[in-house]
Amino acid sequence: MSEAATTIERVPGEQEPREPAPAAARSWIERLWSSIADRGRLFASVPNDSVPPLERAKSLTEALLTERGEASGAAVAREVMGALRDLAPADRAAFHLFLATGFDANPEPLREAAEAYLADPSPKNATRLARCAEPPRQELLRRMNMSPGGTAALVELRRQLLHELREEPALKPLESDLHHLFVSWFNRGFLQLRRIDWQTPAAVLEKIIRYEAVHEIAGWHDLRRRLAADRRCYGFFHPALPNEPLIFVEVALVQGLAESIQPLLDTEHEAGAETRAAEADTAIFYSISNCQDGLRGISFGNFLIKQVVEDLKAELPQLTRFSTLSPIPGFRRWLEKRMAEGGADAELAIPVSEEGWWQDPARAEALRAPLLRLCAEYLTSPGDRMDPVARFHLGNGARLERINWLGNTAPRGMQESYGLMVNYLYDRDEIERNHEAFARGGTVVRSGAVDALLAPAKAAPAKKARSSAKAS
Repeated sequence: MSEAATTIERVPGEQEPREPAPAAARSWIERLWSSIADRGRLFASVPNDSVPPLERAKSLTEALLTERGEASGAAVAREVMGALRDLAPADRAAFHLFLATGFDANPEPLREAAEAYLADPSPKNATRLARCAEPPRQELLRRMNMSPGGTAALVELRRQLLHELREEPALKPLESDLHHLFVSWFNRGFLQLRRIDWQTPAAVLEKIIRYEAVHEIAGWHDLRRRLAADRRCYGFFHPALPNEPLIFVEVALVQGLAESIQPLLDTEHEAGAETRAAEADTAIFYSISNCQDGLRGISFGNFLIKQVVEDLKAELPQLTRFSTLSPIPGFRRWLEKRMAEGGADAELAIPVSEEGWWQDPARAEALRAPLLRLCAEYLTSPGDRMDPVARFHLGNGARLERINWLGNTAPRGMQESYGLMVNYLYDRDEIERNHEAFARGGTVVRSGAVDALLAPAKAAPAKKARSSAKAS
């Protein structure tokens, strides 16, 4: 994920984004639990500060799991999270290991419940087995979440764990329990879709700049252009993290399918944006960024795109097409591996490695057909190593519509995919059909234009696979 600088110079005379009102800085949930914890502090048994920090954190954690009162439990939860924040790095790693290894399911009741279920697989025995199989660690994490700011702290805890797992596999049970809980806590029913514009609080806008992972935002002037009338930005938020976007998508309102990213990122032509928005017939999703590393593996993007499509259609009924302009992050790596193994495309190795070949019309034209053909082959071959962006959009029900030659000549675009980009088309009438075709059989629903790029022997059977899809 690219990280722009967090301290950004403003353009002289430019209007400042709006700062949040003090009351909006904390959610009502945080305020409620904070007041409960304040009252519960009188009834909680909390070790004093003379205990070494790591031992104090462990004692508080064990006390939290046995605490029965709601107010006292909230108070202890707050003390646990405060103690965790204050730990030195080495003690924090030890505390994570303590959580991961010290609160497993009790094996004896679990064995008895399993034997009872095998003897009589009744709903009652299934419920008992599920209850015994759940480690006390999950209940502990739920109680830690009662602390004001607990959700954000647990998301940060999982972010740390994902890094620490490389060196300490024993942390996996703790990471898995957090993932399991986050799937429920961050399900679509809790998420709020918000449009992000120039009136959005400055604290959120700064995070949009920082979290942008596809096309870096070069400061406030660049951001303002991306929020102009012919652009849109939408994000998902959670009530427990009111000023933290979970994921956001940037949209350009244009005429026809966009084939190059550079015009969409232009910062100098804000004039006439309202007219262009009114005349647009196509919405191009050109950047989707996940914001919270601690929520890796929790899916938001499929819901986000589909809801934004519906919102845009309601706001701008003249829009008839909804498409992405997407990178192909795995293509160059795939092709270089194939060439290194001496495949039939090895003759491309020298031309594509030459500096600035795309700036020479003759050299670029010679490479155009073979690179487009190979990219089409790469994108239409589902498997474990399928391009992650392709897997995301095809799994959401999009159609592989068009591969664009030199759609991104910025250094990152050339490094990832020799400048190629893709349009994935979201046809509202075909999304579910396409999703089922991909999910059930790995069928890559694609347009005739993509078929035409493939070798005849490979294109023929593919046409049968897409027979139910609407022709482009």
